[in-house]
Amino acid sequence: MGVAPPPPALRRWFRHAIALAVFVLMLYLSDRILRFLSGCRPEAQSCTPEGPLPFKAWHESGPLAAPGWKEPPCLGPQGMLGRIRRSFGASLKPEGDVELSQYLAGWRELVRFLTPLGSIFAFATSEAFIKVTALEARVLGPDAAHYTSLATMAAWERRVGLLEQPGTAPRDSAQASGSRTLLLLHRALRWSQLCLHRVATGTLGGPDAGVQCGDAYRTALAPHHPWLIRQAARLAFLALPSRDRLLELACPAAGEADARAALAGAAGTLEQVYNRTEDLLAGQGLLQLA
Repeated sequence: MGVAPPPPALRRWFRHAIALAVFVLMLYLSDRILRFLSGCRPEAQSCTPEGPLPFKAWHESGPLAAPGWKEPPCLGPQGMLGRIRRSFGASLKPEGDVELSQYLAGWRELVRFLTPLGSIFAFATSEAFIKVTALEARVLGPDAAHYTSLATMAAWERRVGLLEQPGTAPRDSAQASGSRTLLLLHRALRWSQLCLHRVATGTLGGPDAGVQCGDAYRTALAPHHPWLIRQAARLAFLALPSRDRLLELACPAAGEADARAALAGAAGTLEQVYNRTEDLLAGQGLLQLA
């Protein structure tokens, strides 16, 4: 008696997962080769000398309180971190809800910011972009009146029977409820927040960005991913740029202290949005929706 072949959906999943694993492995190996050719030892955390760490956490002292402190361009109207903070901050409604249009605008800025930072970010943000686009279709669609905020959306989708049963996934992700799509974005936001915060506040000589963002992944996303994806992500984090390079990309032309403070401030805003969203999803009984 022959063994029945796996269903097409499972075969497709394995093909994609294996392709991802090979892709990130090649990125990891190419990064190690380039570091060797440039004279950087593979075990080195950074290819540039590091000076003393002149940084205090944003919430402890705040650069605005320092005499003569000047806001770096990355926090200004045209700066990426500034746009992230303003959009996500504007999503926090005074009455305790989350405005979906501003939340999605913040995610678009976050995707634009994270994508150039490394292969693992590019992979994660491509998934986030798909979910942002799907939720935007509801926010701007014929039922837009019911998708103005998280609480409004969840209440309406429950009332009309659009919510999935916990533990079940729709055949087509484009047909997923807005609440389920937002839950998946919510988990990715937690990873982004933890990763950026740890890069901003990491101590001199401590774990580098790849280790810290990998730890953040294991906290926020790994419990929801299959084994093969977790192994592929582990390799991708090994190829993440050093903390110095990430700070340079996050806040160009700024000193280390200013870049750290700006990144910590952005991570703080993401944490506020995450905590508000977590409370709302828990109150609606939606944290197990996916």
